[in-house]
Amino acid sequence: MEEDKKLYRRFLNGDNESFELIINKYMEKIIYFIYKFVKSMDVAEDIAQDVFVYILMNKEKYDPKYSLKAYLYTIAKSKSLNYIKRENKITYLQDNQYIFNEQEIEDAIFDKEQSQKLKIAIDSLPEPQNQIIYLVDIEELSYKEIGEILGISLSQVKTLIYRGRKKLKKILMKEVNN
Repeated sequence: MEEDKKLYRRFLNGDNESFELIINKYMEKIIYFIYKFVKSMDVAEDIAQDVFVYILMNKEKYDPKYSLKAYLYTIAKSKSLNYIKRENKITYLQDNQYIFNEQEIEDAIFDKEQSQKLKIAIDSLPEPQNQIIYLVDIEELSYKEIGEILGISLSQVKTLIYRGRKKLKKILMKEVNN
């Protein structure tokens, strides 16, 4: 995280290569995160580019006392939700959870068989558990950062992680036994 802050400081001082390094480090991860909302790889890529354009145009808005990674994910979430509102493409369950079908992204992000099975298992979790498990276990964000990104309390994050991991364990055990 300190490396990110150093890169950002260099970017603020006019070093465009450092901004390219930030893009290279986070672009794929941001695309995948956005894809969970918009369910279209092309749209996710466009929104991810918008995230970095926003950073470029509003570089002074980032507060370095916070994680750059969390800041990027927060912007990505906001832009994704704005897109969804404009396009009115969310399907709701009775309890207002989002429905996501994620098939085409699996091969793009994970190329090892074990990772792909884990990815499928995570994707089969209900929202927002699959997002939280992805953010904590794959992206290795802190509980606090996840709460900031998703706009939920720390206790909600902990509860959702606990429930998500419990369900994930059941799914993976079922896969092993089949």
